[in-house]
Amino acid sequence: QVQFVESGGGLVQPGGSLRLSCAASGFTLDTYHIGWFRQAPGKEREGVSCISNSDSSTFDADSVKGRFTISRDNAKNTMFLQMNSLKPEDTAIYYCTTLWTLDYGCDPKAVGFWGPGTQVTVSS
Repeated sequence: QVQFVESGGGLVQPGGSLRLSCAASGFTLDTYHIGWFRQAPGKEREGVSCISNSDSSTFDADSVKGRFTISRDNAKNTMFLQMNSLKPEDTAIYYCTTLWTLDYGCDPKAVGFWGPGTQVTVSS
């Protein structure tokens, strides 16, 4: 059974940090492009950061460049999103997933399966 389990979300003050984790099961993560997406209330789901499985090139949303870093641990079949200098506008549900192509960048239309997500709230 293909499954993503996100964890590490929570409430953090502006300027703080969080590290999201995503454990994949039912398939081998290192054969896929991977990415993190988010959806804020009333907004469309958007790509945050994606990384290629071939050359490790990354695609980051302009709003998170220099603050968020995507990574993977193939031995543990797990991916991560390190989030620093968090802002209230980063508040959203965050999802990890795989992409069948990165030709469109970090785009939700290249995603076939979504996990339940983890809530991140940035507030004082």
